[in-house]
Amino acid sequence: MGERIKKAIGVEGDFKTAILPMINYSYANIYMGGAGYIISMYFTIFLTDVVNLSLNQAGIIVMLATVWDAVTDPVMGIITDRTRSKTGKHRRYLLWGIPLMVLSYTLLWNSYGLDAKSSPTTAMLYFVLVYMLYKTAYTIIGVPHTAMLPELAPEYNLRTQYNSVGYLFNSAGMVPAFGIAVLILSIFGSNDNLTSASRMPFLVIGITLSVFFGFAVFMTYAKTREPSSLNNKNEKLDIKYIIREYVLVFKNRSFRQYFFMSLAYQFATGFYANSKVYYIKYLANQYKTYAVFNAVAGVAEAAAFPLNYALTMKHGKKKCGNIVTPLMVAGLAIGLIMQSGGSIFWTALMMLSMILYPFGMSGLGFVSTNIFPDLTDVDEMITGRRREGVISTFSTLIKKSISGVMAALVGFTLQGFGLVTGDKVSEYEKMHNTMFEQTANAVTGVRICVAVIPIVAAIISLILLKRFRMTKEDHTMIRAAIATKHKYGSVTLTDEQKQRCELVSGQKFENTWLGQVTDKEDTIPHCLDTDSNGNYLILLELKMEKEANLND
Repeated sequence: MGERIKKAIGVEGDFKTAILPMINYSYANIYMGGAGYIISMYFTIFLTDVVNLSLNQAGIIVMLATVWDAVTDPVMGIITDRTRSKTGKHRRYLLWGIPLMVLSYTLLWNSYGLDAKSSPTTAMLYFVLVYMLYKTAYTIIGVPHTAMLPELAPEYNLRTQYNSVGYLFNSAGMVPAFGIAVLILSIFGSNDNLTSASRMPFLVIGITLSVFFGFAVFMTYAKTREPSSLNNKNEKLDIKYIIREYVLVFKNRSFRQYFFMSLAYQFATGFYANSKVYYIKYLANQYKTYAVFNAVAGVAEAAAFPLNYALTMKHGKKKCGNIVTPLMVAGLAIGLIMQSGGSIFWTALMMLSMILYPFGMSGLGFVSTNIFPDLTDVDEMITGRRREGVISTFSTLIKKSISGVMAALVGFTLQGFGLVTGDKVSEYEKMHNTMFEQTANAVTGVRICVAVIPIVAAIISLILLKRFRMTKEDHTMIRAAIATKHKYGSVTLTDEQKQRCELVSGQKFENTWLGQVTDKEDTIPHCLDTDSNGNYLILLELKMEKEANLND
């Protein structure tokens, strides 16, 4: 049965050499999927409805912490790229980040009695500092983990398989984290509504989940192996070097195409994620079913995985995004017509949106995740160096900065349109013994954040996806050319191969490291030889060397 499964998903090799390394690498995804999922579900409403901060203050907290996260990512990327260690460039940082993550994630859900009613500035400052501390811990773990993948999985489809296993482990983190959070809130009687009396369950959630996530990261550290980086040759580190490193990244056409596509995708998901809880609680007045809606959304996203994987393996890394993204737009469009009330019709319509949006959203997310590792090979073709850390963190520098601004924009927009949150709502309902009704302006503000902006951004992302040009054949050829250049000092490509390199990189071939001749005396042509099946011989040679090392 195991062999049939491996054949169905296109995995070659035995369990030890093919499957187990994917599992070992993906344990950390339990943390990165689960921790972020709980934050996206509960953190902003915890700030506004439990701590009683305003929407503006909650938005500013998320913005400052996220911008800080964006600034620290490039620093961590440069650190990992320059690390010289027998055990590799990345693993050690996962271990070092665990204590800080456990501490900061616990503090994130504990206000120490601070309440914005009596001390708004102190409460806000506390959560800014704690959230920045947590983002630092996430950077120490997340950047090395992401940058490790291109080295562990050099082949085009193998990276999709690693990311697919990682996706499953994301779910393995989200499901129990969600279950633990809902169970604890239910035990303390806070599952149906959140008020200032809901502090204790969130502290218990923070402690419990931080230990769970810390163990998952430790498993990746303990079980994963990567090549030694003792032979790294690092240039002098100064401001000019750092600026040059990141300027080089953006000269990569494939990176630019990926970057703007994923940026638009982030606008869509970011605005939706930051406003969804207010959409459900204050526009639709269906917060009592909030946990059910999120469970359905999680199942819908997971249900899309087999389709996304099959389309990717058979038709390339863009196909699933092109096919399922319209469902995302359809799910978002329901937010344009949703009305307040708990009737069966509106509840069913909300449930439909909770199915369509995550199912469709998963397509673009799957594309973005699978395209990213290939960008490091295009960068190596241009520069001649492996710069996984710089590549990953340049993208996150801009996207996370904008993500932080989006969080603040959602808060300012909702408050500017007059949305009322926190104890003001519960106190009104107790006093008048009736449900609080938001104004028409407040409802409009929610619709703009949860539907209008995400729809426009999703459509733009889909258009940009169609412009991405690199194929599997391009990537494999580039890897073979790089390997040949490293072995012989030069490589001889056909005119067609050179044109594909120029199309993918956006650079004249002779201006890239791949096109430069390092030894002028070397006049022997080093072409890309293939076997009878069209496989590049030098890549087969490297694969056999890797398998021999693993067996040793």
